[in-house]
Amino acid sequence: MGCKPSKELTEAEQDAIRNKEIDTQIKQAKANSLREIKLLLLGAGESGKSTVLKQMKLIHDSGYTKEERDEFKEIIYSNTVQSMRVILEAMEAMQVSLEDEAVGNKYRDIVWALPIQIQRLSGEVTEAIRYLWKDKNLLSVYDRNQEYQLNDSAKYFFDSIDRIGDPDYTPTDQDVLRARVKTTGITETTFRMGEYTYRMFDLGGQRSERKKWIHCFENVMAVIFMVALSEFDQVLIEDEHMNRMRESLLLFDSICNSKWFKKTSIILFLNKTDIFREKIEHNHLLSETFPEFKGANTYQQASQFLLQQFLALNKESETKQIYSHFTCATDTAQMEFVMNAVSDIIIQNCLRDVGLL
Repeated sequence: MGCKPSKELTEAEQDAIRNKEIDTQIKQAKANSLREIKLLLLGAGESGKSTVLKQMKLIHDSGYTKEERDEFKEIIYSNTVQSMRVILEAMEAMQVSLEDEAVGNKYRDIVWALPIQIQRLSGEVTEAIRYLWKDKNLLSVYDRNQEYQLNDSAKYFFDSIDRIGDPDYTPTDQDVLRARVKTTGITETTFRMGEYTYRMFDLGGQRSERKKWIHCFENVMAVIFMVALSEFDQVLIEDEHMNRMRESLLLFDSICNSKWFKKTSIILFLNKTDIFREKIEHNHLLSETFPEFKGANTYQQASQFLLQQFLALNKESETKQIYSHFTCATDTAQMEFVMNAVSDIIIQNCLRDVGLL
């Protein structure tokens, strides 16, 4: 019993097979090109961009070694001392004296005498900051910190002064996340999430840094724009007449509707929810800086109002979606969850753009 002779393929059928193979190869090449995902991190100064980059290192890049942590010690010492000096300056400007001037002024003078950069916290300095941080008059001026420029992490480091002042101190993950260094120029962080490599670029947030680099990043796959919710009642460092939230709205408008990012996914992080909630609960009124806000001064209503201010700036809302998240960038567990959700959105949009979905 013989076999049936195989049917020879027609030329058209052979072409169809070849075309299918080429299509498969093209799709595979496109998929491979997505193995590296470029993200641009934007936002006004002190919105939390550097903290997000540190979180990516902690979550996806084996964290910080003992040597790397120790490199943050001088930054943390300087942040702590400079924050106390800022409050003491504010007390002078507001003409508020320390409770017990005889004792308090001695400790104040110890802080004043320190250089800007310090290599360690002596026992004397630790004692001075511990004493001053318990002074009721100083605390009353701290509560008015929206009236002057104070590091967000001041309270965190003051509350930890005994630990930070220990001679054997090594910064924790949270200490590293809270340490503040001004970013200038471009900072790049590379990390892996699953099968993808991410390259995240942080552009300096101060006004002088902004417009230098934007056009260089038109091929990024997504822009993560960060806003510090807590800054609704603060002014810029470089322009004391400009409200920080108003400035963020202007910047977001220019990015969201930029010709460079016409087809780029925009992800909005409304950050520093912890500080924002604390301000609202301590009766900092959103309506004082945003008279158009008519709702109750609650976290829920105030945060939703500010979110809508940003979403309303999208001039292509029918075709371009803004993906928003309320975040606390110093919360590692939350940031891991949020970045996984962001990653899913970016990958889905990229696959759709190249015709793989």
